[in-house]
Amino acid sequence: MAQKATIYKVELSVSDMDRHYYETHKLTIAKHPSETDERLMVRVLAFALHAHAQLEMTKGLSTDDEPDIWQKSLSGELKLWIALGLPSEKVVRQSCGKSDEVIIYSYGGRTADMWWEKIKNSTTRFDNLRVVNFSDKETGELGNLASRSMKLQVNIQDGDVMVSVDGSIIYVTPVKWKNAA
Repeated sequence: MAQKATIYKVELSVSDMDRHYYETHKLTIAKHPSETDERLMVRVLAFALHAHAQLEMTKGLSTDDEPDIWQKSLSGELKLWIALGLPSEKVVRQSCGKSDEVIIYSYGGRTADMWWEKIKNSTTRFDNLRVVNFSDKETGELGNLASRSMKLQVNIQDGDVMVSVDGSIIYVTPVKWKNAA
């Protein structure tokens, strides 16, 4: 019998001084049985970094042809495709063909470094692709804060991110490996 997803309730308050975006989002997130707490928290962080009224979590790990997070226009076109982890070159190519903007948030320390070294030359032709890396120390600390019911405060200023969960504060510095043209 297949394991079922675990449901997480997240109240996410975003104060993004860089984009002048200040909202609270109530998220119900299904954590796939194979998903780690670290990946779940990276997903929430990626959502916070791009928070918008039309931004949605997708089925993620349950489907191969959807990103982890996307934003569609009111007429249904894909405006933003956000993937987590270390997608293959083929997945990166397909994603860039489907959406106006693609952002990959990689994490995993040395493994992420090796992945980027392997695929970075093949990504130069994609003007709509950004690749951002999080340090394994920071994502590991985020994973330790995961709980089934969370209130997160995410403050973003000058590209730096402060995540506060139940009195614990973690500073995250996204490292841009590739910017969109």
